[in-house]
Amino acid sequence: MSVPPKIPRMDNTAAAVAAILFSVAALSLGDAIIKAISVDIPLWQLYVLRSLFVLPVLAAMVGLKAGTVRLIPRKALWTALRSLLLVAMWVAYYASLPHLQLSLAAAAYYTSPLFITLFSAGLAGERVGARRWFAIALGFAGVVVMLRPDAQGFDAWALLPVAAAVCYALAMILTRTRCRDEDPLILSMALNIAFILVGGIASLVLLQMDLSADRVAVNPFLFGGWTDLGGMSWAALAILGAAMLVGSVFAAIAYQTGAASTVSAFDYSYLAFSAIWGLLFFAEMPDLLTVTGMAMIATAGIIAARSRPAVQAA
Repeated sequence: MSVPPKIPRMDNTAAAVAAILFSVAALSLGDAIIKAISVDIPLWQLYVLRSLFVLPVLAAMVGLKAGTVRLIPRKALWTALRSLLLVAMWVAYYASLPHLQLSLAAAAYYTSPLFITLFSAGLAGERVGARRWFAIALGFAGVVVMLRPDAQGFDAWALLPVAAAVCYALAMILTRTRCRDEDPLILSMALNIAFILVGGIASLVLLQMDLSADRVAVNPFLFGGWTDLGGMSWAALAILGAAMLVGSVFAAIAYQTGAASTVSAFDYSYLAFSAIWGLLFFAEMPDLLTVTGMAMIATAGIIAARSRPAVQAA
């Protein structure tokens, strides 16, 4: 009996949009949970515990693909650098959450596509067209509007999500140029191993430093030592893990089901969901300048996403 030909998967725009909306709702909820528990669980403890839960799942998934997955990355040093950049990204972003409105932190972080476009031109040799240069300028203008550097309301903590966006963009450039042949499961395992190593080392360093209570009070989430977790904290970690899992799965479904340019445009609904969770959980209400800056960044990202990718320079 002959094998029937494989039918190509057709795009389903409605399903893709629904999937990405569900994804960003879950992921933004996860960020809201992290902001909420940041007063009880230090960042480094969160890193270690979360990755200790994730690694066995990843190991089981690798085991199911036994014989088809290369356990040692082909480019181990580049993979390690990529992992460290992503760890730095999460350190910068999460460290900002106790000090910023959730919507402001999310908007500043969502400049990452603009940095990817910028670094693609400078580091990956891609030519960037006029529309994408306009998008970069518009997005960075949106950041300036939000951060209002000449106003008394400027908050230096808002620079951390921008730094996170830079780290993420560099990691994605490495993924495309140096790690594109690595198995995604191995990249994920490398990242979680990096989380455990960095979290463990940072915890030991803080233990040896024996910081004063006043110093820890500047950012308990970043400088605090490990704590005993109660039932509510474990429940929050479980919900966080589920939100991260659901978000990543539905993001993959969205990009498999619909055109990337369409899906990435709706990805910016993350900013709206962040504002909603911020209002519901923390009674945060973005002011007019913050909303204006968010709109400028979202518009810039959509323009960059819908512009035709540049041809790689020779």
